[in-house]
Amino acid sequence: MSDTVQTPEVAEGQARFDTNSALPAAETERLGTDIVAALKTVFDPEIPADIYELGLIYKVDIKDDRAVDVEMTLTTPNCPAAGELPTMVENAVASVPGVGVVNVRVVWEPIWTPDRMSDEARLVLNMW
Repeated sequence: MSDTVQTPEVAEGQARFDTNSALPAAETERLGTDIVAALKTVFDPEIPADIYELGLIYKVDIKDDRAVDVEMTLTTPNCPAAGELPTMVENAVASVPGVGVVNVRVVWEPIWTPDRMSDEARLVLNMW
C-alpha cells in the first residue's frame, strides 16, 4: 500500500512524499514535515537557495522500518557539487529523529529545469 503524505511545504513541482509504511498517519506526517525542514538546510554551494526550494528533491519514500529513500537530481550533470550534495542530503535526512537508514539516489529523469523552483527560490535568485 502506498499513501502520499502531503506537508504544507509541498507545492506543485516539489518533492512527492510516498510511504509504503504501516506507521501511523500522524507519524508519517511528522516525519515528512521534519524531513522537509532538514532538506531546507542543504544548500548548493554555488546557489544561494536550498535544494528543496530549487526543486532538486523529486521523491521521498518513508518505509515501514523508517528507512527513507530520496530521489534527487542536480541542476546539471556537470554540477561541481555532484560529489557532495547527495551526502549532504543523506546526512540531513538521517539527522531527523525517528528516521532509519537513508538512501539517496541521483536521477536525471525528469531533467531539472528552473520551472521546478518555488516562488521562494525565484525571489532569492531574483528570477522573476
